[in-house]
Amino acid sequence: MQDAVIVSVARTPIGKAYRGAFNATPGAELAAPVLRAVLERARVAPEEVEEITFGCGYPEGATGGNVARATALRAGLPAASAGSIVSRFCASGLEAIASAARRVMADGVPVAVAGGLESISMVQPNANRVSLRNPWLEQHRPGVYATMIETADLVAARYGVSRAAQDAFALESQKRTAAAQEARLFDDEIIPMTVMKAITDDAGQISRMEETSLAKDEGNRPTTTLEGLAKLKPVREGQYVTAGNASQLSDGAALCAIMSGAEARRRGLAPLGAFRGYASAGCEPEEMGVGPVFAVPRLLERFGLKIDDIDLWELNEAFASQAIHCRDRLGLPPEKLNVNGGAISIGHPFGMSGARMVGHALLEGRRRKAKWAVVTMCVAGGMGCAGLLEIL
Repeated sequence: MQDAVIVSVARTPIGKAYRGAFNATPGAELAAPVLRAVLERARVAPEEVEEITFGCGYPEGATGGNVARATALRAGLPAASAGSIVSRFCASGLEAIASAARRVMADGVPVAVAGGLESISMVQPNANRVSLRNPWLEQHRPGVYATMIETADLVAARYGVSRAAQDAFALESQKRTAAAQEARLFDDEIIPMTVMKAITDDAGQISRMEETSLAKDEGNRPTTTLEGLAKLKPVREGQYVTAGNASQLSDGAALCAIMSGAEARRRGLAPLGAFRGYASAGCEPEEMGVGPVFAVPRLLERFGLKIDDIDLWELNEAFASQAIHCRDRLGLPPEKLNVNGGAISIGHPFGMSGARMVGHALLEGRRRKAKWAVVTMCVAGGMGCAGLLEIL
């Protein structure tokens, strides 16, 4: 079986959901420029792409259908390029990359593009959601319907993660992202975007559309202080999660070009890295944030690796409570974990995040001359996923 290497990566800046730059940009419009950039960077002609796989937590909010297919057509790819979507909520982008890598390894797909996107701003609340609940699950497994904030608060209480520890973790994320932006460490992955933004009045109604350009992530807060974080009220009275120690609702897209190592050599391309493996695991639904605690050991065991063998860790910061617990339970060195910040400061477009983290791990790994990187995330419903990258 041949290997699967990643030869190029690109992403949008991350916009704030509902009030940010991409609040009126549908998924295909968001991802099409990224798709074109990935192909240009890989020196791949549009007609050479056989398969496009996107992860999207809520694809119905992106385009009303197969957003991968819609993006391919919007980006100018021929009708012969196929497209599919996968949804594993927060791990959707990582899942898509794993799926595309398997197609290259097992099916001989010559060129695939994979990644993820989320247009949270375009998702409308489902008024009938409560009626879709399964009565048996509600009685016997009610945790499957817990909100993400409820699960994060439960993890904090159950595993003794204090509010002070969560705020300190969030502050470090903000500081690392601010330093990385100052050093322009995200520039190589970001494609600047110019879009039409919806401007709302005091009543929340759209008053006009305004052309807006975005060249860097707009959600981080470099002036954050521990004192400021401590003053924020928890979302649920008497609990832990606040707007400052949780990931931000965001919009964005991230993609990569994947092919076999032999194909890359034939084209004279130097791969950024190889996608070596993927593992998933379940946990109790009401404490979904601990999923990486089970997925990471499974991944490492299969490849004969230990925690200390990994040079870079990208662990999605859905909430500080679960990120801290996973870090401490797995024994991840803080100096190797989310070295340029994470979702608390950068933002978390559900389907995009895993793909963004893969791209960033490859580029940052090259800067640091690293060999192994792991991308891992918790997943709604009580799961964890982890992907292994070898940096070349």
